[in-house]
Amino acid sequence: MEKVIAELVNRGVNVGSLKHHGHSDFEIDYPGKDSYRHRAAGSRDVVVVSPKRMARITELDEEPDCLDILKTMPGHDIVIVEGFRQSGLDVIEVMRDGNERDHAAADEFCELATVRGGSPHAVVSDMPRVHAAAVKHGIPCFGLEDIKEIVDFLMVWYVRPKLTVVVQAGGESRRMGQSKACVPFLGEPLLKRIVQRVSPAADELIITTNEPERLTFLDEVDLPVRPRLVTDFYDTRGALRGVYTALQAAQTPLVALVACDMVFASAPLIVAEAQVAHEERVEAVVPVTKFGYEPFHAVYRRDECLKAAAAALEKGSASATSMFEYVRLRGFTRDEVRSAVPAGGCFVNVNTPEELHRVEQGILDDGDK
Repeated sequence: MEKVIAELVNRGVNVGSLKHHGHSDFEIDYPGKDSYRHRAAGSRDVVVVSPKRMARITELDEEPDCLDILKTMPGHDIVIVEGFRQSGLDVIEVMRDGNERDHAAADEFCELATVRGGSPHAVVSDMPRVHAAAVKHGIPCFGLEDIKEIVDFLMVWYVRPKLTVVVQAGGESRRMGQSKACVPFLGEPLLKRIVQRVSPAADELIITTNEPERLTFLDEVDLPVRPRLVTDFYDTRGALRGVYTALQAAQTPLVALVACDMVFASAPLIVAEAQVAHEERVEAVVPVTKFGYEPFHAVYRRDECLKAAAAALEKGSASATSMFEYVRLRGFTRDEVRSAVPAGGCFVNVNTPEELHRVEQGILDDGDK
């Protein structure tokens, strides 16, 4: 396990780990420490914090659910769980020839392709018969020292893929009468609001624009990731050309595209779409409304969709949706959108000064979303 974690970290993966302990009175503290004395005196919750790490020791009335614990561990690209067999999580079974208890598990696996009644998603073993059974049943199998191969498997199936969020700012808007990126909205440039809303979902943040000299205000915005400004690849503007520019500029496997006039653009929606793209291995996850697809609050698999955009452009197409015929697309349903963003409004955009004022006034009257 330690070697797997080390290799993941070496590849730039943020790893968390969760281990189930079979003894309810396990001890990680020791006499002489203040924290130990606090617990001995009756404190049911002791937290020790330094500038670099934190530890928490809590007395429990009952064992918490594994999935509830995982909800307290956000921000990791993967959390490796040891134990908690009843959690419903995918299992990678480790069976060692030198561990007598693993022989019964190997017997079951070789006969039924299960371990303790459950079907493992992969096995790691130094037993030849386990490898033979895995091959027979089409289950990925690795040796105990196949660290690189195990991590390759985890990277494909379980590690959260890095995500680029691209805000398409463009330039002058005829209907707005000025640049949407710079138009004042609630007293600040509209683009500032959008990047603040979507940047929490981004490993990389890109702004596509034809007026980078007017976006220097972004230098003063406090964001979790610094934006990179990219000018359009094509001289002629167009929705599909903008998609091509965004996909070509991105440096991560998944790319979220967001229009800069979507005033309620949502990081939680982007994250939910990216999760579906990863889990279902589709090439585009695009919200579906009563008006059709929303290509500019969607997540795309970079390499496949870049080829699709190029193919559509080659045919003379201009609309963003024209590339959809070339990709495995998953519509993100209205119910799924509501689940990700109960407040709704994610696809509201502003094209004219009147629309902008109406949305501003709605926020002032009823609050933001």
